[in-house]
Amino acid sequence: MTLFVAQETGTEDNPYLLGVHAPVRDEITAEDLEVIGEIPRDLNGVYLRNGPNRRYEAPGRYHWFDGDGMVHAMAFENGTARYRNRYVRTAALTAEEAAGHALWSGVMESPRGNPVGTARGLPFKDSANTDLVHHDGRVLATWYLCGQPMSLDPLSLETIGAETFLGTLRGDVMAHPKSDERTGELMWFDYGARDPLLRYGVVGPSGGVEHEVAIDLPGPRLPHDMAITENFSILMDLPLVQDLDAARQGRYKLHFDRETPSRFAVIPRRGTEVRWFEAEPCYIYHVVNAFEEGRTIVLDVCRVTRPEPRPTRPGPLGKLLGYLRLDARLHRYVFDLDTGTTTEARLDDANTEFPSIDARMTGRPARYAYTVHIADTETVLFDGLLRCDRVTGERQDHRFGPGRYGSEAPFAPRDGSTGEDDGYLVSFVTDERTGRSEVEVLDASDLAAGPVARVLLPQRVPVGFHATWVRADQLRSPS
Repeated sequence: MTLFVAQETGTEDNPYLLGVHAPVRDEITAEDLEVIGEIPRDLNGVYLRNGPNRRYEAPGRYHWFDGDGMVHAMAFENGTARYRNRYVRTAALTAEEAAGHALWSGVMESPRGNPVGTARGLPFKDSANTDLVHHDGRVLATWYLCGQPMSLDPLSLETIGAETFLGTLRGDVMAHPKSDERTGELMWFDYGARDPLLRYGVVGPSGGVEHEVAIDLPGPRLPHDMAITENFSILMDLPLVQDLDAARQGRYKLHFDRETPSRFAVIPRRGTEVRWFEAEPCYIYHVVNAFEEGRTIVLDVCRVTRPEPRPTRPGPLGKLLGYLRLDARLHRYVFDLDTGTTTEARLDDANTEFPSIDARMTGRPARYAYTVHIADTETVLFDGLLRCDRVTGERQDHRFGPGRYGSEAPFAPRDGSTGEDDGYLVSFVTDERTGRSEVEVLDASDLAAGPVARVLLPQRVPVGFHATWVRADQLRSPS
């Protein structure tokens, strides 16, 4: 997800508060939904998607990332479907509901005067609006900077509370921790402008943090994602950094240093010795997957082609919209553990992001990556889904249709699934012309065939951020 920036937007209407982006306020549960086609009876589990949904209007200018976390969920059971949406009851939202108004300004305003909102003592509102990660029977809602992961029940969407991992978590957790369901571990990092600049940790099967290490950086960085293999974790030091002169003036501005290489830290999963691998300067928001291949590590990502903002219209609002644009391509890095060298190559020419794989293959050589296609629009919109084959290079495409925009679509294995495409993709889709939303269910082995089922919803689902699929066998009480 793109990082924030403070810029004047004047009096123009902000498109991130309009149309398919506009927030919804009602929390509902809906059953007996109209279905076009037939919901597969071997699709059992729950699809959940997070996103920003502002509860109270805050003073000043609005940024898309200011919205409070709201989770939309579609639960499937034996050919039926049930929709539910709920706010993530963070400490910040609870405080604002008690006050009856906003207590924090948005990220486009000076944070001076805001309450402290993060474990590092920063005056930003931790809204848990970014990702959803299944771990130990719960779903963790995370925030795009670093915040307190919020534990949710995946079926009721009840907020269980702030996740402290049995009281062992010191600090915050970044947006995209990595869960390894084979080992029961959760890998994460925390970063900031004060030492330690980067802190890496492992939550063990015990439910507590069992390993933690500080990683040296040459200065504050803005990492967003990480990767794991069976034996290693990979973290990033990328040359998109905050402009310190602007920071001293209370403004946020990003600077891309084209003279500084990208660096990737390879560290044993529970080790302390870091090996750095250099590559061409770039920025990366999201990792597809990583795996070991002999004495090399293969890392696939969505690599941003132009990290610096490109205004979409004159004036301050155009600058904001430029910062939020996504322009990324599938890209591969290979790190040679014997020689210390890096090779890299573009894998595809499509503008694609928000990648996912069969979660059972995290850190292993997964064959298929499922991504969204980025629409050529002023705001961030997803107009289709892609399936990319790591072995053959083949790509399958599904487009939602004119004026229809979808969500990240993680792989949902069918009951008894035997392969990474033996299942379905599920996505919320909203039609900007009618304001109606639905859920599309596609056969993961044949995206071009179109949806096998469309479940019509009684409420619009705004465009949002990341999603996850929780299988029926994972819907158990947390330990």
